[in-house]
Order: sequence, then structure tokens, then C-alpha cells
Amino acid sequence: MEKLQYKLEVFEGPMDLLLQLIAKKKVSINDVPIMEIIEQYLEYVRQMQEDNLDVSSEFLEMAARLLYIKTVSLLPVHEEAEKLVEELRGELTEYQDCKLVAGKLQNQAKGFEFYGRPPEEIEVDMTYTRIHEPVEIFKAYMAAVGKGKRKLPPPIEAFRGIVAHKIVSVASRISFIIDKFKKKKNHSFISFFEESESRSEMVATFLALLAMAKAKRIHIDGSGEDTSITLLEGGEERIEIDE
Repeated sequence: MEKLQYKLEVFEGPMDLLLQLIAKKKVSINDVPIMEIIEQYLEYVRQMQEDNLDVSSEFLEMAARLLYIKTVSLLPVHEEAEKLVEELRGELTEYQDCKLVAGKLQNQAKGFEFYGRPPEEIEVDMTYTRIHEPVEIFKAYMAAVGKGKRKLPPPIEAFRGIVAHKIVSVASRISFIIDKFKKKKNHSFISFFEESESRSEMVATFLALLAMAKAKRIHIDGSGEDTSITLLEGGEERIEIDE
């Protein structure tokens, strides 16, 4: 077999090499003996490996494909081999057509001349020229100030709604009830709440009456608006207040 002397950089890929081998036969792709071309391609790859040249993976992949076609062709049934050969012929025909079109386009592009100019430096005016309405500037300022104050503790005014309510103790309302009984030994239940100034004071008064009833210092009789409270004489049991 004739020893091949091709250089790898001549071919863009394995298809180029196959087309070159076919061109040497001076026949069309449909008439060339594929098995002979396969032998020449494999010989080319082996020669490259013997010369310790860096063989592209594309060439090795095609070599494996061609070697498989050659192996299948040795089997008694050649249907698969014939199918693979026809696929390879079709791919070679398409690749050859693409190369011809690309060559024509390249020749047409030679008649065109492209002109360009180097980039120019543009001076940019950084002066802020936008005009804002006073209200818009004020809103932006307030938004910026508000963001700065978010990390500060809340002002005292924020707690006014909480600390402004007077906290009334149950013990103070017990003293109030005892003073009230000093004037009269029997009172209506409602009368103890008539002078209450807040909800806290009413709750403390109610708890004070319950504590005194539990300690048997007062007696509660009746229901609803007719409920009356009487101070018990000699009641000395200590009044315990639930904190």
C-alpha cells in the first residue's frame, strides 16, 4: 500500500481527510470503494501515532467508527455494514456540498471592503442638571432622615399611652372600703364603684371586695342591683391579697 505523506494541519477534520482520499481515486463519492478508503484512513492514523504526533480526538473517533464498519463487513450477513456505509456516504456528500457553498461565499466576500475608524473619546459632563420641586426635595430628605432614625430607641412619647394609665393596687381599695364602712355599716354593691375613675380602679375595687369576703370581713347578700354589702363585727382574720 502506498505510504501516506499527509500532514495533519492540512485537514480541518476527519471528513476532510476522507474527501482527500476519495479525490485521489478521481471518482465520485457514490462510486469509491469505501473499504479501501477505510484502510487508507486507518493507516494514516497509525502513521500519526507511530510518529508520536498529537492525534485529535475527532480523528480517533472516526477511526473507531470506520474500524467497526470494517469488522461488521466481515460477518456473513452484510446488511448492517451496507447501511453504515450508506450513512457515511451521505454524510460525506453533505459535507462536500457545505464546503463548496462556503468557498463560493468566501469568494463573493472578497469583493467587499470594510472601513472603520478608531474609537473616539467622548467628554461626559457630570453636572447634575435635573430640577426638583421643593416638595420633592423635602420628601426625599424626610425619607433619608427616617431611615437614619430607625436604629434609635423609640421616643418617650411612644410609651405615653402605656404609662399614663394609673395603676391602682388592691390594698389601696381595701383601705377605701374600710373608710367607707366607718360612715355606714351597710352599702349597696354598686356604691363602691360609683367614684371609680378608671377601669383599673374598678377591677381593684372588685378584687378588694372578694378578698374581704373571703376573709369574712364583709357579708354579701342579694343579686344584681339589689346586692348589698354589710361590714361584719369582730372580723379579725387577716386579708390575703393575691398578687
